[in-house]
Amino acid sequence: MTIGTWEPGGPAQDPPFEVQRSLLLRFIDLSRTQAWNQIHQLLSSEELQRQSRLMRLGRQRWSAIAADFDNDQLQHLVRFFTLAEMQLPGWEAGAESPVVWLVKVLRQRKCPPDRELLMWIKHNSDNKFLPNGALS
Repeated sequence: MTIGTWEPGGPAQDPPFEVQRSLLLRFIDLSRTQAWNQIHQLLSSEELQRQSRLMRLGRQRWSAIAADFDNDQLQHLVRFFTLAEMQLPGWEAGAESPVVWLVKVLRQRKCPPDRELLMWIKHNSDNKFLPNGALS
Protein backbone atom coordinates (compact mmCIF):
# COMPACT_ATOMS: atom_id res chain seq x y z
CA MET A 1 0.00 0.00 0.00
CA THR A 2 1.28 3.45 -0.91
CA ILE A 3 0.52 6.63 0.93
CA GLY A 4 0.29 9.69 -1.27
CA THR A 5 1.55 13.13 -0.41
CA TRP A 6 -0.22 16.41 -0.44
CA GLU A 7 1.49 19.63 -1.37
CA PRO A 8 -0.07 22.99 -0.62
CA GLY A 9 -0.86 24.91 -3.77
CA GLY A 10 -1.14 21.73 -5.79
CA PRO A 11 -3.88 21.00 -8.31
CA ALA A 12 -6.46 20.27 -5.60
CA GLN A 13 -6.95 23.99 -4.93
CA ASP A 14 -9.91 25.81 -6.42
CA PRO A 15 -9.08 28.17 -9.28
CA PRO A 16 -9.42 31.89 -8.50
CA PHE A 17 -13.02 33.03 -8.57
CA GLU A 18 -13.76 35.89 -10.96
CA VAL A 19 -16.66 38.14 -10.02
CA GLN A 20 -18.60 39.18 -13.10
CA ARG A 21 -19.75 42.80 -12.95
CA SER A 22 -22.44 42.02 -15.54
CA LEU A 23 -23.91 39.39 -13.24
CA LEU A 24 -23.98 41.79 -10.29
CA LEU A 25 -25.74 44.32 -12.52
CA ARG A 26 -28.37 41.66 -13.30
CA PHE A 27 -28.82 41.13 -9.56
CA ILE A 28 -29.27 44.89 -9.12
CA ASP A 29 -31.87 45.02 -11.92
CA LEU A 30 -33.78 42.15 -10.36
CA SER A 31 -33.84 44.04 -7.06
CA ARG A 32 -34.94 47.29 -8.69
CA THR A 33 -37.90 45.56 -10.29
CA GLN A 34 -38.58 43.54 -7.12
CA ALA A 35 -38.92 40.43 -9.25
CA TRP A 36 -38.10 38.20 -6.30
CA ASN A 37 -40.06 35.27 -7.74
CA GLN A 38 -37.56 35.22 -10.63
CA ILE A 39 -34.48 34.74 -8.48
CA HIS A 40 -34.40 31.00 -9.23
CA GLN A 41 -34.60 31.66 -12.98
CA LEU A 42 -31.69 34.09 -13.04
CA LEU A 43 -29.05 31.38 -13.46
CA SER A 44 -28.87 27.79 -14.61
CA SER A 45 -28.44 25.20 -11.87
CA GLU A 46 -24.76 24.87 -12.81
CA GLU A 47 -24.30 28.64 -12.60
CA LEU A 48 -26.18 28.76 -9.29
CA GLN A 49 -23.73 26.28 -7.87
CA ARG A 50 -20.65 28.04 -9.28
CA GLN A 51 -21.81 31.54 -8.35
CA SER A 52 -22.63 30.49 -4.78
CA ARG A 53 -18.97 31.31 -4.07
CA LEU A 54 -20.06 34.97 -4.12
CA MET A 55 -21.54 34.35 -0.70
CA ARG A 56 -18.18 33.60 0.89
CA LEU A 57 -15.74 36.04 -0.70
CA GLY A 58 -14.92 37.89 2.50
CA ARG A 59 -14.65 41.50 3.56
CA GLN A 60 -11.62 42.53 1.49
CA ARG A 61 -13.00 41.17 -1.78
CA TRP A 62 -16.40 42.77 -1.22
CA SER A 63 -14.79 46.11 -0.32
CA ALA A 64 -12.87 46.02 -3.61
CA ILE A 65 -15.97 44.99 -5.58
CA ALA A 66 -18.06 47.71 -3.95
CA ALA A 67 -15.69 50.40 -5.21
CA ASP A 68 -17.22 49.93 -8.69
CA PHE A 69 -20.79 50.59 -7.53
CA ASP A 70 -22.67 53.58 -6.17
CA ASN A 71 -24.60 53.55 -2.90
CA ASP A 72 -27.97 52.87 -4.52
CA GLN A 73 -26.54 49.87 -6.37
CA LEU A 74 -25.00 48.53 -3.16
CA GLN A 75 -28.35 48.78 -1.39
CA HIS A 76 -29.91 46.72 -4.17
CA LEU A 77 -27.13 44.13 -3.85
CA VAL A 78 -27.87 44.00 -0.12
CA ARG A 79 -31.50 43.21 -0.92
CA PHE A 80 -30.57 40.64 -3.54
CA PHE A 81 -28.08 38.76 -1.36
CA THR A 82 -30.47 38.84 1.61
CA LEU A 83 -33.07 36.96 -0.43
CA ALA A 84 -30.58 34.81 -2.35
CA GLU A 85 -29.35 33.36 0.93
CA MET A 86 -32.93 32.45 1.84
CA GLN A 87 -34.07 31.13 -1.54
CA LEU A 88 -31.07 29.54 -3.24
CA PRO A 89 -29.67 26.21 -2.02
CA GLY A 90 -25.98 26.44 -1.19
CA TRP A 91 -26.05 30.23 -0.87
CA GLU A 92 -26.16 30.25 2.92
CA ALA A 93 -23.36 32.39 4.37
CA GLY A 94 -24.08 33.23 8.01
CA ALA A 95 -21.67 35.84 9.38
CA GLU A 96 -19.71 35.87 6.08
CA SER A 97 -22.68 37.08 4.02
CA PRO A 98 -22.00 39.77 1.42
CA VAL A 99 -24.82 41.69 3.11
CA VAL A 100 -22.58 42.20 6.15
CA TRP A 101 -19.65 43.47 4.07
CA LEU A 102 -21.77 45.69 1.83
CA VAL A 103 -23.49 47.28 4.82
CA LYS A 104 -20.05 48.00 6.30
CA VAL A 105 -19.02 49.68 3.04
CA LEU A 106 -22.17 51.81 3.08
CA ARG A 107 -21.40 52.87 6.64
CA GLN A 108 -17.82 53.74 5.70
CA ARG A 109 -19.22 55.91 2.91
CA LYS A 110 -21.37 57.73 5.48
CA CYS A 111 -24.50 56.30 3.86
CA PRO A 112 -25.70 53.69 6.34
CA PRO A 113 -28.84 51.72 5.53
CA ASP A 114 -31.95 53.55 6.63
CA ARG A 115 -34.46 52.07 9.05
CA GLU A 116 -36.66 50.84 6.19
CA LEU A 117 -33.85 48.78 4.65
CA LEU A 118 -32.76 47.40 8.04
CA MET A 119 -36.32 46.31 8.80
CA TRP A 120 -36.64 44.81 5.30
CA ILE A 121 -33.48 42.74 5.88
CA LYS A 122 -34.75 41.48 9.24
CA HIS A 123 -38.17 40.69 7.78
CA ASN A 124 -36.75 38.76 4.80
CA SER A 125 -33.99 36.77 6.46
CA ASP A 126 -33.51 34.27 9.25
CA ASN A 127 -29.73 34.85 9.26
CA LYS A 128 -29.12 36.18 12.76
CA PHE A 129 -25.89 37.86 11.61
CA LEU A 130 -27.58 40.27 9.19
CA PRO A 131 -26.93 43.09 8.72
CA ASN A 132 -24.06 43.67 11.16
CA GLY A 133 -22.12 40.41 11.20
CA ALA A 134 -20.73 38.53 14.18
CA LEU A 135 -20.14 40.34 17.44
CA SER A 136 -16.41 40.66 17.91
